[in-house]
Formats: sequence, structure tokens, C-alpha cells
Amino acid sequence: MASRLPPSALSLKHFLLRQQALQLYRDILRSLRQVPDPEHKKYLVDWARHEFKQNKGETDEEVIRMMLSRGRLQYKELQKTLSLVK
Repeated sequence: MASRLPPSALSLKHFLLRQQALQLYRDILRSLRQVPDPEHKKYLVDWARHEFKQNKGETDEEVIRMMLSRGRLQYKELQKTLSLVK
């Protein structure tokens, strides 16, 4: 029996990875609200958007996991830096 899902439907693994990437993106943008200087804030938001858009089409699960891992480390560093600014 043929699947009723369209050929472009995400597998469960890809769906879960996508959800993790979106959550990381939201967390980063929420953290950037704490940046006091508007120019720095705009630069960092643009940087985050560019990084996520640049890698939006990646389909290799291992590469996606690696990018998520690297992104989480950068997010933790961002949080540490912002806590020092306060």
C-alpha cells in the first residue's frame, strides 16, 4: 500500500531535529533581547538569522546534529557573556 504522505514529508528524525533547531533559534533570539546596545543587538540578530537561513536546506542528519551541538555551545557562551554584562 502506498503512503498517503507527500514525497516531501519529513521523516520523524528530521522533524525532531527541525523542532530542536527552531527551539534553539527562538532561545537565541530571546537571549539577544538582553543586549543593551541596539547596534550590537541588530548585528547579532542578523548574524543568527543568516546562520540559520544558510543551513536551512541541510538534510544530512549527522551534519544537522553537529550544527545543533555547535549552536548550543555558542548559545551557552552567549548566555555567559550576557550574564557578565548585567
